Amino acid sequence: MTGKNVDIAREYFQAVQKGDLARVGGLLDEEIVWHQPGANRFSGEHKGHDAVFAMLGGMMAASQGSFAIDAIHALMGNGDTVAASIHFAGRREGASMSMDGVDVLRLQDGKIVEMWLFSADQDAEDAFWGE
Repeated sequence: MTGKNVDIAREYFQAVQKGDLARVGGLLDEEIVWHQPGANRFSGEHKGHDAVFAMLGGMMAASQGSFAIDAIHALMGNGDTVAASIHFAGRREGASMSMDGVDVLRLQDGKIVEMWLFSADQDAEDAFWGE
């Protein structure tokens, strides 16, 4: 089970990198619970496909389409949970961010049902996204 979950997580991150939102949507459970860290306009708990895609769309708009996971360093599984060490970046007029992060995914029946994100410099990420 752990190996299959790592494969699904890999597929998710590759779809995100390619901008394949249909595939991303297919890998997220309809009732996903997404825990976005920090104290910025996107922070908090987002429940369901619509809320998650609205948040991600807002991030793309705020970053002028530049927000991206540009590296997947490692994927590590433990039962129904996968941790991913990643690097992400974004830029907009007058600001940029580039940092490592850890995403923790909980999977059930081949779908991502819960996601927690961690940033190497949450204060810098909060400043980039704004309130």
